[in-house]
Amino acid sequence: MYRGRLKRDLDDWVKRGVIDGATAGRLLEDVDRRGPSFSIGSILSMFAALLIAASLLMLIAANWELIPRPTKVAGIIGLIWIFHIAALVARAQGADRIAAASLVLGAAAFGGAIALIGQLYHLSGDTFSAMFLWFFVTIVSAALFRSGALTVTAGALALATFAGSFESFGWEVGSHGLWAWWPPVGAAAILGLARWTGADRAKHFGFILLLVWVWWMVILEGGELHALAVAVVATVAFLALSAPGSPLADLHRRLGASASFYFLVIALSGFAYVQGSAMDAASIAVLGIVILGLSIAAIALEGRDNGAVRFLAYGAFAAEILYLSYETIDSILGTSAFFLLSGLVVAVLAFVVIRLEKRFSRPVPEVKS
Repeated sequence: MYRGRLKRDLDDWVKRGVIDGATAGRLLEDVDRRGPSFSIGSILSMFAALLIAASLLMLIAANWELIPRPTKVAGIIGLIWIFHIAALVARAQGADRIAAASLVLGAAAFGGAIALIGQLYHLSGDTFSAMFLWFFVTIVSAALFRSGALTVTAGALALATFAGSFESFGWEVGSHGLWAWWPPVGAAAILGLARWTGADRAKHFGFILLLVWVWWMVILEGGELHALAVAVVATVAFLALSAPGSPLADLHRRLGASASFYFLVIALSGFAYVQGSAMDAASIAVLGIVILGLSIAAIALEGRDNGAVRFLAYGAFAAEILYLSYETIDSILGTSAFFLLSGLVVAVLAFVVIRLEKRFSRPVPEVKS
């Protein structure tokens, strides 16, 4: 998909004289040399491995009662070793897709081993302990094999582990004890692992884990004051990453565009939470101005190069305009007048967005030294 789009752009640039044909050919060769980011073959190999594993599990399940307990344990441990050895052999032969599939199956077999041993020997434990052990071992395996597929698996397990903690401890922060503080460490591990393995898309798991933890730990548990503090800190972090000439520009480049996006999500959602809880018109108005100002600042700072931030800011701006209109106008003019005015506001916003998109599509002027 990316190669096809790039080739069409290169052909168009060559026709318009932006670049020459030789440069276009070298750029396309570089993309081909780095390999495709998405491969149907990789997906099919994953599916093939999962189907084979499912057939083995169904065969075992059909004769489960007849299999001795030691054989069950030895079998599941053997599967873990078989999958990891197969991954090593496949990687040595250059079959990276088969290696990735084998590693994912090895991680799945380890999770199955935890459940099986706990069931057979009636070991005391809870969902969180089992999931955290699975998550930790998968992270170690991903780091040792430098596997992008295992990094994604570890990210998914991190979210599943966080969800499992509520089943084991409940929803109150105090009932989790020290375990309430593991998500930031887990998120940092995923972000570091994504950089180590080159699985950039796995970073989203780390950011999402951090986002839901902040909401649970600080905003929902602490209330409006804590939500406001979190929103202010997230706003400062977003501006520090995005501002021109910022000393954190190198960090922003290493974290990628997703870092500023998630900081903006936390900031906007925190302000919106406080605004939704406010009772007096003055507080609602002030917070509305803050949300609108932050949305405009986000578009100005990152609107050209960060599509996710741009559309989030557009959505937040439009939603805030409609919310303020509903709060201040609906009670005065009635529902029909509110919808009419809202339609006009959205029309004006659409006009502004179209003009901004045209502005973003223009080339950035070069600064002469």
